Amino acid sequence: MGLELYHSDHSTCSQKVRICLAEKGLEWESHVLHFATGDHLTPEYLKLNPNGVVPTLIHDGEPVIESSVIVEYLDEIYPDPPLSPSDALGRARLRSWMRYMEEVPTPAVRVPSFNRVFRPLRYENASEEEFQARVEKMPLRKAFYRRMGRIDGFSTEEVDNALAQIRQTTERIDASVRDTRGPWIMGAQYTLIDATLTPLIQRMADMSYGRLWEDDLPEMTAWFARIKARPSFDVAFYANTNLSEKYGEYLAPEDESDD
Repeated sequence: MGLELYHSDHSTCSQKVRICLAEKGLEWESHVLHFATGDHLTPEYLKLNPNGVVPTLIHDGEPVIESSVIVEYLDEIYPDPPLSPSDALGRARLRSWMRYMEEVPTPAVRVPSFNRVFRPLRYENASEEEFQARVEKMPLRKAFYRRMGRIDGFSTEEVDNALAQIRQTTERIDASVRDTRGPWIMGAQYTLIDATLTPLIQRMADMSYGRLWEDDLPEMTAWFARIKARPSFDVAFYANTNLSEKYGEYLAPEDESDD
């Protein structure tokens, strides 16, 4: 039955799985879900993924959920080329990076993404009753949507904190590439952490936040240039997967926006 992927074009979690599939040279059947029409909340999809999020990998008929779990699963069942170090200490360091990626930049990137694009696109013109009804249908992240709200968006303090977390992430990438002598985060080997951080950094770059690293983090800037030169980047970021391509009108310079 092979591999099937339920995913969204612009979901960063979907993008990191597409990168790993491309790095492994794997063929897979695509099922694109559209959040605007609630594809991720249908009874059929919730049977596959009760969290109501993307992506979901189907391997020989069995679902695997959560993007970081999926990429680690792919690296286990398709070990060539390896995306994890061969030694125990290296794998421990990779797991530490993966935990950091999940806890810090992943939720941080959601804040400007929703503030500047998804909130005005999907919710601003809905009634408060419609907004609350949509939130209630979501198995996860109800508190996230309620903090955001339908009209006001996240507070300046929360946005500033998210940007500080992304800055910290880029500082850590810069230091790690420098200390390990690169070219990748863990040294000579391109690993899962390079793959999984790529969509988060690309999202920030696409929303014109490259200033967070371009002026004074040369190793980070060079790492990202090398990332974009890999064939897997173009496979994962096909046409209209970047927010600026589909929703550019929402990405006016910050001093001209309401953020």
